[in-house]
Amino acid sequence: MQIKIKMTKVVNYISEAFQELKSNVTWPVWSEVQRLTIIVAIFSVVFALLTWGVDELFVKALEGFFNIIK
Repeated sequence: MQIKIKMTKVVNYISEAFQELKSNVTWPVWSEVQRLTIIVAIFSVVFALLTWGVDELFVKALEGFFNIIK
């Protein structure tokens, strides 16, 4: 009996979530989705390159430090 009540609650929750997505969410237009996707992709590439650059800088700094104390 407890399992049936819990399953009913889960089904109700999912049903209400879909209903809210249909009626209460304002979805962006397709052109805005494309524009924002491109912005995120460019930012991700730039951030990855900056992270790589900082990593390389630290590698060189640590190599220099350990060569000095060798």
